[in-house]
Amino acid sequence: MSRASGSTEAARTRRERRATGRGSRRARHAERPSVWRGPLPYLAAALVIAGAIAWSILSRAGPTPTLTAAASDAVVASVTTIPADVFDRVGAGGLASPLRATTFETLRGASGKPVVIYVGAEYCPFCASERWSLVAALSRFGTFEGLSLSTSSSTDAYPDTPTLTFRGASYRSDHVELSAVETADRQGRPVADTTPVQQAAMDRSDPVGSIPFLSIAERYVAIGSGYRPDVLGGRTWAQIAEQMRDPSTPLARGVIGNANWITAAICEETGGQPANVCDSPGVHATRSK
Repeated sequence: MSRASGSTEAARTRRERRATGRGSRRARHAERPSVWRGPLPYLAAALVIAGAIAWSILSRAGPTPTLTAAASDAVVASVTTIPADVFDRVGAGGLASPLRATTFETLRGASGKPVVIYVGAEYCPFCASERWSLVAALSRFGTFEGLSLSTSSSTDAYPDTPTLTFRGASYRSDHVELSAVETADRQGRPVADTTPVQQAAMDRSDPVGSIPFLSIAERYVAIGSGYRPDVLGGRTWAQIAEQMRDPSTPLARGVIGNANWITAAICEETGGQPANVCDSPGVHATRSK
């Protein structure tokens, strides 16, 4: 072999060794384990997505609105003492009857008085509107204790509708019993179950279980709100309470008109008592419909 060819062969060998060395180094680098391989990145992504969804839901639901105790008490006092002439001037409020008659026997409680059943939930905007009317109507037959204020869900139709809640409230009357339940809070979390009597009434009149459900001694039933909740929109609790006392407002015609229909149905089951309520022009206005 010549010297030239020997030199050429040696150079080729050195190049191959260098190439092999670089290839080995590249291979070793590529084979280093990465934290972004395997299940870890998928788990991390799932946690990020779940956190984003939870934050979105909670931020939209918002905290439960609050008022000072004095302001809340003032609203409740106003709603439960609507003057008789307001009911009389509103009459049916231009509303058709929200109640349908049944063929069931009158439901009476242990006291022998007819039982008004309400089933709803705090998140429900139609329950929110119905409560204003129901509280106004029942306050003509008795007295409430422990009523408080709330709003409907922030993420449902008619979001954040101001309302009252029956959760924690009690009712006394010489003429009628009230069996009311709010099954969930405004975030939709369960807070109470229906009683056997409430559930039986719902099963007989509305097996689907829609809310709000209102039964007047099981002789009259209303499912849904008796007026559109949008008349309450954009108003505070205090503004709603104030406008309920003004018969010229669309809000009063909706809330108080619905209350007169409820009052008239209750009067049918109390034997027309108390007479000053059941013989009033506002109640008679619904009977002429």
